[in-house]
Amino acid sequence: MNESDFDRLAEETMVAIEEAIDACGVDIDYDSAGGILTLEFANGSQIIVNKQAPLTQIWVAARSGGFHFDYDDDSGRWRLQGQGEDLFSCLGRYCSEQSGEEVVLE
Repeated sequence: MNESDFDRLAEETMVAIEEAIDACGVDIDYDSAGGILTLEFANGSQIIVNKQAPLTQIWVAARSGGFHFDYDDDSGRWRLQGQGEDLFSCLGRYCSEQSGEEVVLE
């Protein structure tokens, strides 16, 4: 994947995450700046989602750990490196763990 394709796909994904957070019904604040999306929960905890252009990955830092996602051309989704789970499924689970409420991101 070239740099411009990565930038476009990653930016579209960041916007889609923001829209999914807005639609999920759970009180999660977010801020986006410089390719970094910060999700903040009522208990003060955060999840950081950022673009890693040199590796063509999206990284997620949550209480449960750090996770790297690669783009899968076949499915058109970002997949957890080595496991294949979808970014939105994983992010929903991480948000659920940190918010104490069920979070479904679609």
